[in-house]
Amino acid sequence: MSLSLAFFDGLGGTEMMLIMFIALLLFGGEKMPGLAKGLGKTIREFKKAASGVEEEVRRAMEEHEEPPPKKFPTHPPPLPAPAPPATIAADAPAPPVPPVPPPDPPPHAAD
Repeated sequence: MSLSLAFFDGLGGTEMMLIMFIALLLFGGEKMPGLAKGLGKTIREFKKAASGVEEEVRRAMEEHEEPPPKKFPTHPPPLPAPAPPATIAADAPAPPVPPVPPPDPPPHAAD
């Protein structure tokens, strides 16, 4: 993994030496190794945290994958066979017929 910093692209050897000389003057020769060590630890921790986040995102993506689409049959299932018509047995009694009331007698003509 390469670390690319945009502001270092325009810096040459002379500029880098000037920056290091200024840092040496500011912090002194005794503190420079400690600063470099602290900077190295910081970079290592940052990379470790970044890879942990990347791994967690990858794991979350794998857990929430879409299930494969359901496959539908190309032809509809056959319809069930119709039930045979109900038959009336020859010796079964006929259903009762309600009695019809007798008609009303016609009105009597005057005698």
